[in-house]
Amino acid sequence: MSDLKPGLLYIVGTPIGNLEDMTFRGVRILQSVDFIAAEDTRHTGKLLKHFQVNTPQISYHEHNRHSRIPELLKQLHEGKSIALVSDAGMPGISDPGYELVKACAEAGITVVPIPGAVAAITALSASGISTEKFVFEGFLNPKSKQRRSHLEFLKLEERTLIFYESPHRLRSTLEDIKEIFGEDRQIVLARELTKMYEEFWRGNITEACRYYESKVPVGEYTLVVAGNSPTQREFTQAELVAELETIMNQGISPSQASRQLAASTSLPRRQLYQLALTLKNSDCEIEDT
Repeated sequence: MSDLKPGLLYIVGTPIGNLEDMTFRGVRILQSVDFIAAEDTRHTGKLLKHFQVNTPQISYHEHNRHSRIPELLKQLHEGKSIALVSDAGMPGISDPGYELVKACAEAGITVVPIPGAVAAITALSASGISTEKFVFEGFLNPKSKQRRSHLEFLKLEERTLIFYESPHRLRSTLEDIKEIFGEDRQIVLARELTKMYEEFWRGNITEACRYYESKVPVGEYTLVVAGNSPTQREFTQAELVAELETIMNQGISPSQASRQLAASTSLPRRQLYQLALTLKNSDCEIEDT
């Protein structure tokens, strides 16, 4: 392997948990560059100490990226070699690394990737859900309204879906997925990937919501969700109204009617419940007159 070339930006993948996943090439690059641009210098410092890397660091993260990018470009144009690392995994995945890469590409600076682990691909590979086609969505919006709106956009997506989620939002995100994607959609939740307490939970979304009612979510989660079945039938509004009317005419409540129809159509229960309430209110108005 030839020595490093000056004026290059190296994108270095780091372990997502298990330090043994660090590559020989990654260590060599970190030892050889002029300095390392790190998301969190204290966190990366522990990695560097473990591999006996003494290269100086400079911080590059979400809050200082606008001021740091011109500075890093200047160093690269002057012939310095820089390694970009994130706290875990490949830089640029759910962090501001891509902005530096884009700036380098526009400035004619060569960018060299040094592959490493990625939580999304690691979880997908062991999920048991189709890997033929998939889409990575990163972190969903923390605000419920925006999160639900985006899930509505994705509900007919036939490719496998991969999300990241924090422990304190996991329960609400699972509930939103259940309401919008349907109660039987298959899901795998992966946590502590590559670590001692690595865990994969597999089942449908209803079972996942029930499981985490009693279990406190801990650690960052990767969610792998089965895509929408291409054979799933599309129902017209008139068909749904007719089905709900038939069920409710048997004396069944709007809530139970919507749950029953959701089970047979895989449509979101909340959507059917709102339609059932509209029908009930309409019947009440006719009776009042």
